[in-house]
Amino acid sequence: MPSLFKQIKKIFKSDSKKDSTKKAAASAAAPAAAAATVAAEVSVAPVVEAAQTSTAPSHPENTQSKHTFTALVKSDAQLAALADHHYTKTVSAERVNAAKAGLEANGFKVHIVNSRGEAFETLKSLIPAGVSLNNAHSTTLEEIGFITYLKGETPWNNVHAQILAETDYAKQGELRRTIGSTVDYYLTSMSAITEDGKLAHADLSGSKVGGVAFGAGNVIVVAGTNKIVKDEDEAWKRTNEFALAAESARARDAYGVPASAIVNYEVIRKANPFNPNRIQVVLVNDALGF
Repeated sequence: MPSLFKQIKKIFKSDSKKDSTKKAAASAAAPAAAAATVAAEVSVAPVVEAAQTSTAPSHPENTQSKHTFTALVKSDAQLAALADHHYTKTVSAERVNAAKAGLEANGFKVHIVNSRGEAFETLKSLIPAGVSLNNAHSTTLEEIGFITYLKGETPWNNVHAQILAETDYAKQGELRRTIGSTVDYYLTSMSAITEDGKLAHADLSGSKVGGVAFGAGNVIVVAGTNKIVKDEDEAWKRTNEFALAAESARARDAYGVPASAIVNYEVIRKANPFNPNRIQVVLVNDALGF
């Protein structure tokens, strides 16, 4: 089996024969691409307008800082037009509280925090020691320092490291399908969260949406309040027009492909009735990810 990156290049090879208008449109788009009750409860912090304060808890360094939206918009000319887009801004406390109420009404457990450091500490506290753990690629998780933290010693069985250690791409793909999607805790972000409490995200391979939809025992979503949108229509708009464009810029730098693609798009409207506490959402009052 060829590598995922070779498969992506193959997907886009045929696109090079399309007219320039379609190429521009494809390059301008990108994939965007919580959980059972745990032993320790985390207090919900009040929403404040300021995202960071001098007393905010610290967090590990983001070792992938070149792939933040701020960095990508400077390094990739195709993303420049979105530099000051309103999806890069946090929303009002009123809209945050509306999204929280909507998520809770739909059966999701919500934690609101006011800084990246608080997000880091909250996420750590929500994962019991000894469980198996995996994560989707997430710029948000990188920005709060959690991916850096996972590369060191942790109290969990991090299968992501085990998957990446497999150099045979066919075997690695099988590990993603099996142990990667069926862990006790799966960590990710979303491309959009609606004010009426729905979660929207996308991916190319299916490994992310599969783990979130059903495979993992528990899911924890970490998202900045810049991802809050009005409704499902705007969730698709944000995913397809903003998140895809940013993810394509990251893919160009990381993998050398023309762009990424939305192959799978998923909206989670309510909690699983058979496991209503499965998905938790950590809303961070800061602009994170894309």
